[in-house]
Amino acid sequence: MNLVALQTKTSSNYEENLKHLESIIKEIPKNSLILAPELCLSGYSYETLDKAASFSKIAIERLLECSQEQTIALTMTTKKENNYCNTFHLFHKGKLIHTQSKVKLFTLNQEEHYFTAGKEEEIKLFELNGLKIGVMICFELRFTKLWQQLKGADIILLPSMWGVLRKKHFEVLSQALAIANQCFVIASNCADDDCAKSSAIITPFGEILQDDSQEILFQSVDLKEIEKMRRYLPVGIQP
Repeated sequence: MNLVALQTKTSSNYEENLKHLESIIKEIPKNSLILAPELCLSGYSYETLDKAASFSKIAIERLLECSQEQTIALTMTTKKENNYCNTFHLFHKGKLIHTQSKVKLFTLNQEEHYFTAGKEEEIKLFELNGLKIGVMICFELRFTKLWQQLKGADIILLPSMWGVLRKKHFEVLSQALAIANQCFVIASNCADDDCAKSSAIITPFGEILQDDSQEILFQSVDLKEIEKMRRYLPVGIQP
C-alpha cells in the first residue's frame, strides 16, 4: 500500500492552497492514502472563519472529484448552526467516508475561543477497504489516554499544525504512538516557518521516513508488518 504524508505551507489565499493540493494529488501514484496537514487550505483564519467554512464546502466538492482514484485526508473549518469546528474529512473513491471534529483544542493558540470541540467518543476506529483506521488531530496526540481508543488500528492518521518550538515533542510522540499501538502512523505537519515540519511515515516497529526538505513523503509499505509485529511482541493487540 502507498502511504503519503504531505508537508505543505499554507498561504492566506484559500484558492491557491486548494489548487496546490490538487496539483500534488495528481503527481502521486493512484490508489495512495494521502494525508495533508491540519487546516492546510485556510490556516486558523480566526478573523475570517465564515469565509473559511464557506470555502470548505467548495473544497469538499473538488476533493470528491480528486478522490476517484485516491484516498485523501485533511482537516477543514466547518460550520454547524453558529458553531465552527476543526473537522477531519476522509475522501475515498469519490465519496466522503469519515468525519470527526477536533476534541482537544490547543489553548496556547486560543483555539477554544473560536472552535467548538468535538466529542471524545468520536475518536474511534473506522474501516477503509478492510483496514482499521484511526485519527488524532494535532494537540490530541499529547493525551495518551486517547491512544487506547485507537488500539487495534492498522493505520493512524495525524494531521497537524505543530509549532517549531515543540518539534522534538511531535517527533517523539508520533513514533511512540506507532510503537505503542503497533501500527503505521502517517504524520502530516505544516511547513510554515513557525511550524515543526517533521512529517513522517512510521512503521509498527518504529522505523521513520522523515525529510523536512520534502513536500511529499511517499512510501510503499507491506501491511503484513502489522501482524508480524503483534505476533513478535504480543502486548494485547490482536494480530
